Amino acid sequence: MQLRSRKLPRDAVHHPVFARFYARFSEAADVKGGVAAYREELLSGLSGRVIEVGAGNGLNFAHYPGAVSEVVALEPERSLRQLAVRAALRAEVPVDVVPGAAEALPVKSEAFDGAVASLVLCTVRDLPRALAEIKRVLRPGGELRFFEHGLAPGRALATAQRAADRTLWPLLFGGCHTARDPLAAIEAAGFELGTYRRLRIPESGPQMPSSPCVLGVARKPFTENGG
Repeated sequence: MQLRSRKLPRDAVHHPVFARFYARFSEAADVKGGVAAYREELLSGLSGRVIEVGAGNGLNFAHYPGAVSEVVALEPERSLRQLAVRAALRAEVPVDVVPGAAEALPVKSEAFDGAVASLVLCTVRDLPRALAEIKRVLRPGGELRFFEHGLAPGRALATAQRAADRTLWPLLFGGCHTARDPLAAIEAAGFELGTYRRLRIPESGPQMPSSPCVLGVARKPFTENGG
């Protein structure tokens, strides 16, 4: 693997309190909330070299199929990155956990067959730049697998999401923005949307601003005009 310097600080993100909460919450959601099954669906069929942006505590690593030859997993938050390193040691495919931010991926262009964005696009500081970087490092025809939460299709919850984003929600939850529209952003970045489906997490009970999710695939066009 060849990394390249993009002149970002080693720890571009630092949310140690949220990191501890997120690690516990995400592990519980995988077991009790069925999120592990969504991770399995997200990664099914991937092969070759894969870059995972915002790997968190590494819960995806156990679900990569054997056809994946290498995963380069970037995580900017130090506490989560340390947990991801431990998860990488237990993975059945080679996983290299490195510091780095989505807006400046420290890797060469067109170096990967697939990219994974899993519950991370809500937190990046510059979403268009982050998606442009993901597109840059994918080979033509390469897949972006995404599992993200975002803007609700219903007006009432969407209004609540926008209100949450203007108040304390981003400060309390590691920079998370619940009213972003990941599908629209992925299309605006020049990806071709493939199949996707909308989810609600948790599936029952009261909805949170972060409940509406979407899981799917997009592709980098073989040419800039998509031909």
